[in-house]
Amino acid sequence: KKTIKKFFGLPIWIVVVLIGIVLTATYTGALSKDLSGAFALMFAIGVVFNEIGDRIPIWNTYIGGGIVLAFLGTAALAYFNVLPTEYVELINWANGEVDFLTFFIVILITGSVLGLERKLLLKSIAGYVPAILGGVAGAGLLGIGVGLLFGVSPADTMIQYVLPVMGGGNGAGAVPLSQIYETVTGNPAADYYAFAIAILTIANIFAIISGGLLNALGNKRKGLTGDKKTLMRNASEIATEEETTEVTMKDYGGAMMLSLTFYALGLLFSKVLLPEIFGVAIHQFAYMIIFVAAANALGLIPTYVRKAAQTLQKFFTKNMILIIMVGVGADTDLGELMAAITIPNVVMAMFIVIGAILGSAIVGYLVGFYPIDSAVTAGLCMANRGGSGDLAVLGASGRMDLISYAQLSSRLGGGMSDF
Repeated sequence: KKTIKKFFGLPIWIVVVLIGIVLTATYTGALSKDLSGAFALMFAIGVVFNEIGDRIPIWNTYIGGGIVLAFLGTAALAYFNVLPTEYVELINWANGEVDFLTFFIVILITGSVLGLERKLLLKSIAGYVPAILGGVAGAGLLGIGVGLLFGVSPADTMIQYVLPVMGGGNGAGAVPLSQIYETVTGNPAADYYAFAIAILTIANIFAIISGGLLNALGNKRKGLTGDKKTLMRNASEIATEEETTEVTMKDYGGAMMLSLTFYALGLLFSKVLLPEIFGVAIHQFAYMIIFVAAANALGLIPTYVRKAAQTLQKFFTKNMILIIMVGVGADTDLGELMAAITIPNVVMAMFIVIGAILGSAIVGYLVGFYPIDSAVTAGLCMANRGGSGDLAVLGASGRMDLISYAQLSSRLGGGMSDF
């Protein structure tokens, strides 16, 4: 019997028809500007770039494959006005009304944290902060060294290059840093922000590409990485007896309710009850991770709900990541990126990212982590554009199950830089 070749789970003729319908609706203006319309267009764009990217030699092995091409391809469509402006705004997570990005991260955090055994969870969290600090130290040292070659003082390198890159993204890093800069120096915050976000964008591209390269290295050198789901060396995932637990459709509803409630609890603490600790603002995702981890460590969540949360996470990871990457691409201004591309900026951003990789990998190894997984989460996920950057890096590196660690990096990075 002849095997039918599938594209995103469907025969190619069905995929072509579906994409044709969506694009026709888009260019005639008939496609709705709501969640349904956004998802339809993002799937149509994402599936095309994903299938192409996964088939390009070298790119599919070392750069990140279809996930990365979906991101860069969408950015190009927006920059060259191939898509109607109103639909670019619709699928842009930053500007649009459709904030699916937060919902996606909430589901992934809950599933990934609940998927870890309690002892493994506690040990990995305990060693994670040193790995993050190792990444920051490596980024600072290499950044300063390269900065000196270009005549940039160590202080300017740290303030203008290292802190924006390692500061947890845009909202958690570049924006508050620009406000702090204005308060301290008296110079306009807008000037600092414009430069910082340009450097951060360049570093974000390097971080995503580095994720693909590290994944390729891990595939060849198995000893440097684990199963792409845990950081600890020689650690197993959820116990074998739990894997046979039966899960009902009701359990999936319970897992989703649990995820959203943990997010609400994180918001309650970050916005009302305890927004700051020792003067450092704590992000809702950081609180959420703490509470989910505590509930897991204390055994408060039934096994069948934990399994349901893991399955939800896997579904979102396998099927919804494309629309996330399309949204990230729509939020990337290639014009600003190209304007910021000078030899000093590119070289310094690249070595800051390399420093983050080396520092987090070395310290991560010393505390019992796989060096590649530590470099991806504690290093690259600090050297990118926050939540959307985390998903891009994890997608390129094939380590979406490590989202909870990635979010800790982004949120702790923002807090440490502002402090």
